[in-house]
Amino acid sequence: MKLLVDTVVLYRAATAPGLLSKSAHDALEDESNTLFVSLVSAWELAIKASLGRLALPVPIETFFPTITRDLLARVLGLELAAIARIAELPHHHGDPFDRLLIAQALVEECAVLTTDARFTDYGIPVVG
Repeated sequence: MKLLVDTVVLYRAATAPGLLSKSAHDALEDESNTLFVSLVSAWELAIKASLGRLALPVPIETFFPTITRDLLARVLGLELAAIARIAELPHHHGDPFDRLLIAQALVEECAVLTTDARFTDYGIPVVG
């Protein structure tokens, strides 16, 4: 299964894996899954760290490539198709980063590994 790892799961996988649900942990460990992490998550983490809303153990330019490598995940860039898809999304979710991840998942035909139940409002498969 193609799985886009959302920002919260990505952060917890790197800093507090014990806080992950069993299903999230299992999905990350399942070698039959193809994991993706979005540059949108790197952007969100950098902003939240700069605002003091979360602590990164190392600078984002080290943190993001390290967790990507550790998860054996592929980096998903932000493409115009995903940005355009945002305009078509209903407003079930107000977080702009999550809306970008939802749009990317729809465009890339990925399920999302997330703890946010609102993702299901968009008709995408959710694991978490």
